[in-house]
Amino acid sequence: MKRIAVIALCLICWSAYAQTDSLAFAADTLDTAGDPRALFNATELPDTVSPPSGSGIGLTMFVKGNGAGVDTLDVGDRRVRIVLRDDNTWYLIKNIEALESDEVFSAFWNTHVVNPYAREPFDSIHYRTTICLVDSVSRFVCPHQGKVFSRFGMRHGRPHTGCDVPYPTGTPVYCAFDGRVRLAERHRGYGNLIIVRHENGLETFYGHLSRIDVSAGQWVHAGDLIGLGGSTGRSSGPHLHFETRYRGNAFDPLWIIDFESGTLRKNVFVLRRSYLSPYSKYIPQSIDEEEEIYMSEEQIRAEEERIAKERAAMKYHTISSGDTLSGIAKKYGTTVSNICSLNSGLKPTTVLSIGRKIRVK
Repeated sequence: MKRIAVIALCLICWSAYAQTDSLAFAADTLDTAGDPRALFNATELPDTVSPPSGSGIGLTMFVKGNGAGVDTLDVGDRRVRIVLRDDNTWYLIKNIEALESDEVFSAFWNTHVVNPYAREPFDSIHYRTTICLVDSVSRFVCPHQGKVFSRFGMRHGRPHTGCDVPYPTGTPVYCAFDGRVRLAERHRGYGNLIIVRHENGLETFYGHLSRIDVSAGQWVHAGDLIGLGGSTGRSSGPHLHFETRYRGNAFDPLWIIDFESGTLRKNVFVLRRSYLSPYSKYIPQSIDEEEEIYMSEEQIRAEEERIAKERAAMKYHTISSGDTLSGIAKKYGTTVSNICSLNSGLKPTTVLSIGRKIRVK
């Protein structure tokens, strides 16, 4: 009878518990400065991915009150289970068996191709997609807390599909969210690359690693060490190249992560299709939350058209022998200061390299 009472209590509390903000809880109870894995070393936050050892064994096998997991129960969502402890407490875990059969982890699953969605039409993506980033059983750990030195967007006339953050060779790299490793191998410009797919359909990329510590198909927690920072591939020095993608299309990670504070900007993110472009950068506090949620498809379409027009109006110049910034500015009817503002790191005193592309309009 006592076990039945515990089960009933679990089911009654499920609805309220599911709304608990695990990030807010962690911030209130733990000092997370330093190693981000500190969030998950405390008893208050149990392992929500791996089933407890001994679950399913009868109650008589345990000394009552020591908090050991004794059974698991299904709930309305087949992807989540309740774990009952022998001290009449409980917590939630993910049902990995159910997740493995979920379409998110089966469709477009390729362990050697960076973008398995390449042939999917862009129009198949909704104008607006609501994505839950964290909840009671899904957590977040910032891959790197600090200033981003190279942002998402066009760079030297080419799309730069992620953020570059300083990362000395050998520095541990941690997974941002719970998920499953889809790719873990060397890939051209990325060097040693890890791609993790998450339950909400997002994928996170970790590039230029000096070492890979996971393998394709492996389930990982937020905060798990997955590799070490480095400078492999097309890299000018040790750093971490971090990307966020939805159905193969990259968007600015700054839409969801504040790297300087090491926190998520919000627990639920409304992804506009117009964000899936190297010409759409995050603009601090540019979007009101209510507008973001209720913006009509017509408004989003108009935003996409505006971005397309701006892209069509852009002009680039390839540096050749004898070129100077003043000469280039005169040729295109602009100013040196305007050209510098359009090209990250370019200054009036910069020595121009032959073959480099710079934006002039």
